[in-house]
Amino acid sequence: MRVWRAMGVLGATAGLLLGGLASTASAAPAPSDDARCAPNAKTPLRQFRATWISSVVNIDWPSKTGLSAAQQQAELTGWLDDAVRQKHNAVVLQVRPTADAFWPSKVEPWSRYLTGTQGGDPGYDPLKFAVAEAHKRNLELHAWFNPYRLSMGTDINALLPTHPARQHPDWVVTYGGKLYYNPGIPAARQLVEDAIMDAVSNYDIDGVHFDDYFYPYPVAGQVFDDAATYAQYGGGIPTLAEWRRNNINLLIQEVQGRIKAEKPWVKFGISPFAVWRNKATDPEGTDTTAGVQTYDDLAADTRRWVREEWIDYIVPQVYWAGGFAPADYNKIVPWWAEQVRGTHVHLYIGEATYKVGTSAQSPDWADPAELSDHLAFDSTIPEVKGNIFFSAKDVRADRLGATTLLNNTWYTRPALIPAMPALDSRAPLPPHAVHATRTTAGVQLKWRSTSPDSTSYAVYRRELLAGDHCPDNDARNLVATTRSQSYLDTTATPGKLYLYSVTALDRLSNQSVAIPTISLR
Repeated sequence: MRVWRAMGVLGATAGLLLGGLASTASAAPAPSDDARCAPNAKTPLRQFRATWISSVVNIDWPSKTGLSAAQQQAELTGWLDDAVRQKHNAVVLQVRPTADAFWPSKVEPWSRYLTGTQGGDPGYDPLKFAVAEAHKRNLELHAWFNPYRLSMGTDINALLPTHPARQHPDWVVTYGGKLYYNPGIPAARQLVEDAIMDAVSNYDIDGVHFDDYFYPYPVAGQVFDDAATYAQYGGGIPTLAEWRRNNINLLIQEVQGRIKAEKPWVKFGISPFAVWRNKATDPEGTDTTAGVQTYDDLAADTRRWVREEWIDYIVPQVYWAGGFAPADYNKIVPWWAEQVRGTHVHLYIGEATYKVGTSAQSPDWADPAELSDHLAFDSTIPEVKGNIFFSAKDVRADRLGATTLLNNTWYTRPALIPAMPALDSRAPLPPHAVHATRTTAGVQLKWRSTSPDSTSYAVYRRELLAGDHCPDNDARNLVATTRSQSYLDTTATPGKLYLYSVTALDRLSNQSVAIPTISLR
């Protein structure tokens, strides 16, 4: 990943500015003694912020099948622009909803959710377009794959004759009104991995993302028919349940290994149902009485994936209100914080925006402040490094004004993506030739890149005469992040003297030292 690293020498102007800053700061109270310098929990410098953009059955995008390429592209850029307006820094886009593809895959057919017909060419490459447009807006693009779901119906003949499932009908299990690949068949697992790696190898995605579907959610009175597969491939594993968990563990380990071998910087994250096991089932589980437990019902040992560090981040779907007795947000989040503590795995929390103003599960969802209260609670737990909201259309709907309230309370400033030092901890070299010019439209900043590892830049601003000597340990002074080597600050007050500084960031959000410049009146 690293092309080169070297110690650079700051230019004379930047050196003088840094010297001036150092002498000014030395005359001020030490930041540790100045309460004003304490980081503000409402403006964290680093926080993962994203929405899920779901494509299955056209939940979010495309809004319906059969749209033209231009219409699809306009819809997608609309979702990305929503993310920018809300000061998000990533999107999670579903690109393989049912063993199909939102790109010209070498393994599987075009998704029917694009054109209405499986295998129908939409006339452009949606994943290529999505990556380019997300990066243009300095958003990470995490490609979301559903591993084993084949079809939302049960007719295998509705799949293309060339579909791998039609070629290998013995890999297919019908269950709960849908078709699935059998996770116990090694060749089926290999095909799933090959489909994912086709996207990893050929697109500049920032992450591979799984949702909560592994073995399917249980359906009363139905049996997932894999007894014969267990007999064939069980390999001495004593129970069917243990064998199923082992099948999913193999998938997670192998996907992680293949991603890192191909592109070590691509993150691997999973968003499971939030209850690993209820405490009544296992004393190490959560204080919940959930009807589903991932360990037992989905064959997903989500806690082990964290402990073994087979993934880079986990996003438990804590889709319940605070105080909801069967599954209390305020009990589940601390449990997950305990699981990631001492590991390199990041914890982000999945939020049920879709329940706001619609759910009768508990009266809290009629309160516009419920989601904001979640973020207030999360801000007290250091292990929680961000949130993802389901789904994009519900975030946009802003029912009860809940999205607006959340954004006005918690997302008033931009935020950098949390760094992952376990993947790479070396910061890029700082930019150089940072220059600020007053224009009628605002302050125009320009700089030049020094390091080939720089992918984006952060712009900080403070009033030069305001006596602000605090380090940038939160985002109070962060005005923008950008992939450009220029920025126009249209919010600068005419006649006011500002000190700007610019840092370089690499694709894993390691940040360089800051290079300052003064904006003259």
